[in-house]
Amino acid sequence: MATRIGGFRRKTRHKLAKSRSQKGKISLTKYLQKLDIGQRVVLKAEPAVQKGMYFPRFHGLTGIVNGMKGRCYEVLIKDQNKPKTIIVHPVHIKKV
Repeated sequence: MATRIGGFRRKTRHKLAKSRSQKGKISLTKYLQKLDIGQRVVLKAEPAVQKGMYFPRFHGLTGIVNGMKGRCYEVLIKDQNKPKTIIVHPVHIKKV
């Protein structure tokens, strides 16, 4: 079998692109936002920051904050019907 060529962000040209109005500096409030355990959040990737980014397949999904791991949050999501825990930096999380 052939191995796939490419890295973490392959085939995400439009998914991880910003519109013209969104480009520029990232506000510090996105970095410093505090989330409570049990709070519902949406995974919305910040393409300018690669650290703490989840796999692009989960982009746009809604999950529940499960806990913290360092500076990042553990978010419980459902992939099809299987529950998965992913570790996400607060820049890539939007409150619902």
